[in-house]
Amino acid sequence: MREALARRVRAEWGLLYVTVREPLVGRRLRAVPMTAGAVCLTALLQFAQNQPWGYRFVQDVGAVRAQDPLGPALLRTPLSLFVPALDLPVWGALVQILCVFGIAEICLGWWRTLALAYVTTLAGTLYARAGIALGPHTAFGLAGSDARVVDTGPSAAVVGLAVFVAWRYGAYVTAGAVSAAIVTEVLLKENLAGREHLAALTAVGALCLAGAVRRRYGGHRPPHGQRSPLAPTGRGSGLPPIQS
Repeated sequence: MREALARRVRAEWGLLYVTVREPLVGRRLRAVPMTAGAVCLTALLQFAQNQPWGYRFVQDVGAVRAQDPLGPALLRTPLSLFVPALDLPVWGALVQILCVFGIAEICLGWWRTLALAYVTTLAGTLYARAGIALGPHTAFGLAGSDARVVDTGPSAAVVGLAVFVAWRYGAYVTAGAVSAAIVTEVLLKENLAGREHLAALTAVGALCLAGAVRRRYGGHRPPHGQRSPLAPTGRGSGLPPIQS
């Protein structure tokens, strides 16, 4: 049974482990400079918004609400990625950014990570406006009071990045588990944050579907003689040995 479990773990996370391990072991935080900067920026914004002199400044440059005019909201959205919720412990946001953004930065590169984080956050922001326009009596609508609620901060980006990286590196059970957790969150706790997480998940799902269609019909295959990255590898592959 231990061997079967080890094989399942290896099949789920083996490729992701190999991809992330070598850069982190060799370079540590230097392997994820964007993530390190994001953690520092989030901590700084959290400190500032809890000070009498900094609260209004952070709100003006990084807080996005559905009631705001669309132009200023779009300008604030990139920084809103790093403004944590005031009513939640900041260490949770910092750990999420460090782990999820860090893995994504190694796997996707820093600019793709930021682009995907922005797309998922923007999906939540635009959904909030559409949901309020639909009204609370429709399936995807929101109450008018949600227009005054600040958007989710880094959490929507964390959800999107986690699912996309897991899907891209073959960790389909992990991607499904994260997706199921978001759906459960919406069912159990009906609030704007949960709906925005679901919007981010939908945006990532669309990107994953587009990628799958592109590979299916675009004829993308490994070069001749090159092993598929998901194929079993032997000694020297960097994967941990399976213990019986």
